[in-house]
Amino acid sequence: MIAILIIVALLVVVGLYIFKTQRELVNLDEMANNAFNQISVQQNSRWDAISSLVAMTEKYSKHEHDTLVEVIGQRVKVTNVAEANAQDSAFSQALGRLIAVGEQYPELKADGMFKQTMDSINEYENLVRTNRMVYNDCVTKMNRMVRQWPSSFVAGLLHFGQREYLEVPDAKKDMPPINA
Repeated sequence: MIAILIIVALLVVVGLYIFKTQRELVNLDEMANNAFNQISVQQNSRWDAISSLVAMTEKYSKHEHDTLVEVIGQRVKVTNVAEANAQDSAFSQALGRLIAVGEQYPELKADGMFKQTMDSINEYENLVRTNRMVYNDCVTKMNRMVRQWPSSFVAGLLHFGQREYLEVPDAKKDMPPINA
């Protein structure tokens, strides 16, 4: 009788552990998904802001305007880590060109709307950076659970795998500060 109670107690403890671990894994997975979606939202917002700047450049330089419109055409809906990194690279390229146009045309750089939009881009950049950190923090916590025993056993049993980190592209590391 005591042996049966011990076995039942052990099964209950193991069942509770599996239940608790599954809930933690789902929570971390959802937090990572939410953080990634926030990155996508902020990337779209900064693309909208840069599109406004591109429209402003048209009256100053038709060639630069056309080139920037072509770069902005690379904008896509971000659904995975590789696309998020590609968007950051395309955005950095477009922003670098805009900064160069601003330097070429001081009257554009002095325009109040140009300054305001550049400030907005700075804000969106900070939000993207913050959301990337939140995403990577969630991924770190989840990957630990997926890799550490005994939670790794539950993660494998429930088909949870490691997630990919967002990395800062080399172009982003060398990007000049935005000062309108």
